[in-house]
Amino acid sequence: MEVELNLVDAEGRPALRNAEVLARIDDPAFVQELGRFNLEINIPPQSLVGDGAARYERQVREQLNAADARAHAEGAGIMMVGILPTLTPEHMTPEAISSNSRYALLDEQLLLARGEDLHIDIRGAHEALETFADSIAPEAACTSVQFHLQVSPEDFADSWNAAQCLAGAQVALGANAPYFLGRELWRETRIALFTQATDTRPAEMKAQGVRPRVWFGERWITSVFDLFEENLRYFPALLPLVDDEDPVAVLDSGRIPALHELRLHNGTVWRWNRPVYDVVAGVPHLRVENRVLPSGPTVVDILANGAFYFGALRALATEERPVWSRMSFGAADDNFQAAAQRGLDAVTYWPGMGEVPVSELVLRRLLPLAHRGLREWGVDHDIRERLLGIIEGRCASGRNGARWQVDSVHALESRGLDRWEALRRMTQEYLVRMHTNEPVHTWEPV
Repeated sequence: MEVELNLVDAEGRPALRNAEVLARIDDPAFVQELGRFNLEINIPPQSLVGDGAARYERQVREQLNAADARAHAEGAGIMMVGILPTLTPEHMTPEAISSNSRYALLDEQLLLARGEDLHIDIRGAHEALETFADSIAPEAACTSVQFHLQVSPEDFADSWNAAQCLAGAQVALGANAPYFLGRELWRETRIALFTQATDTRPAEMKAQGVRPRVWFGERWITSVFDLFEENLRYFPALLPLVDDEDPVAVLDSGRIPALHELRLHNGTVWRWNRPVYDVVAGVPHLRVENRVLPSGPTVVDILANGAFYFGALRALATEERPVWSRMSFGAADDNFQAAAQRGLDAVTYWPGMGEVPVSELVLRRLLPLAHRGLREWGVDHDIRERLLGIIEGRCASGRNGARWQVDSVHALESRGLDRWEALRRMTQEYLVRMHTNEPVHTWEPV
């Protein structure tokens, strides 16, 4: 699991001090991210069997609490949220990008490929935002959680297809990014923002149907090779690396090829469910990297999101008659977009149910599957009930992170605060509640 983090000062505003904070933390699990107000923590893989999820939760909380204490020495605190609500246009400039040669090269190549400034145009139900950027700094606003699941090559296609089917429900349940640059946009604005902030296509190429580099996809697959072949067919290389390794010669010699060029190129195609080839301790493997969820609000909310995903994925991937054989790929994409825009208020499609509110889909169909999948993983009963009970609580209350943020800002504005002050106060209160580790559906608005 990877968790992307934001740094904020005592006033709830972005703290552009990741280099200093990383030096204080002094832990290889924490690494630099694109924005100077970003960090990332990489959590080693663990088994879910027995009380594995509970041990995982304790480990993550301990690491984050220790890092937060050290960040305070640099005048910063750590916040888990999909988009930091207090970001302003001044944070969307090249000066806000971390001093890392890879990020500088990526920024240069993305803008060079596009040939013009990035155009951000997001239309929410009540408010809209249109702006331009001369760097990829807006991408840094998007902070997410990435779940990794190692699968065998023969099982990869079923696992990836199942993950695509689940993406809409995941986003609806976990939405936590309703604000960007002071505007209330989508419930999970990060989906639209990340797509547009890395878009190498000028307007004429969009009109010609050229695919975006942040991509849901366009078809079910039968093999992981389908995805790697699409990467080559549709996306020119952004980072000009030519590696000395001859993969065929390495394989013929009985060794394992690292495939550096494939892996680098794959890392610049930001699929919402990405295939990963890697070699660890001399052993090659494949993973499905699930990238649809925002960070936060609490560690236990993240673990609940993970329990829902891993459980439901296992159940769907092993069904005799797969759901993707009964649902068009376009329907899965529509579910994903609807969930990003409307969160728990979205209406989604599912075979055998038709068009239904996403909460009904989760409660009636997906939660029972998640319970079954976790039982098959060997997760302890009490842990399964606790984590999936949080998902049930969100459906029953209608409250996820995005809903709490919006309700709190509206309440503060009704008391006479302007939008920016309401966002700052809400952010400060969010931080306090985040550290309680009480799930977000139990939070009352400010």
